[in-house]
Amino acid sequence: MADLDHSLDDSALDSGEGISQDSKLEFSEDEETLITRMFNLVGERWSLIAGRIPGRTAEEIEKYWTSRYSSSE
Repeated sequence: MADLDHSLDDSALDSGEGISQDSKLEFSEDEETLITRMFNLVGERWSLIAGRIPGRTAEEIEKYWTSRYSSSE
């Protein structure tokens, strides 16, 4: 039964981590560079860009891009 309790603790931690990542949207310098280069090649095809960055969704990429670059337009 100790194993069952441990697995519940792990799932609680995993869900908490996902929430904090969604609210911050921190990207590494390499990810930012790749997003910029891919955007210049394929435009607003967020799912295609996200496919090149492991662990990122199209929604995260689009949110990052619009928060970073849409205010300059």
